[in-house]
Amino acid sequence: METIRFYLELGIFHVLDLDGYDHVLFMIVLAIPYAFKSFLRLLLLATAFTVAHTTSLALAAFNIFKIDAGLIEFLIPVTIALTALYNLVLGESPNGKSGLSIPLIATVFFGLIHGFGFSNYFKMIMGGEDEKATALLGFTLGIEVAQLIVISITLALSALLALTLREKHSIAVRLISAAILLLAFSIALEAAPEGWF
Repeated sequence: METIRFYLELGIFHVLDLDGYDHVLFMIVLAIPYAFKSFLRLLLLATAFTVAHTTSLALAAFNIFKIDAGLIEFLIPVTIALTALYNLVLGESPNGKSGLSIPLIATVFFGLIHGFGFSNYFKMIMGGEDEKATALLGFTLGIEVAQLIVISITLALSALLALTLREKHSIAVRLISAAILLLAFSIALEAAPEGWF
């Protein structure tokens, strides 16, 4: 039980660490178009992300599958940029009335990429520990808790925007998505493997 608690706290603080804000950015851009009434729908997306994330983290932690860390560092901001672009081009109804299939498929795929991003850190803190499954469970629960914190704060801010801006709420969502798109694009350029750009 102590191991789960330790890794749960580690998972929470790893996501909420200001130095590793890419995960938080992804959750913000995923959640910003939604309203509180769509919380269950958004929770489904966040959980799908976590399941995919845990799958790739486990594959890497148990040395079943390896992927180049440099490529992953580049792909993570690309996933953020694509999610922001989705908000700008296709958009998502704040009432959650548009289709779920595209965001769900994208979120699962992006979760796999982000999981590989965490894998080097996770393997480093694991060292030679025998209780990999317990550590993985605690770490995953911590990530899910942190995601729920970010999503809840984002939904609260989105609701505040909706109340103050009313009919201009969708414009605010697009402006925030555009800002995150530019930031993610900048991070992707910096992280791009040598010779790509």
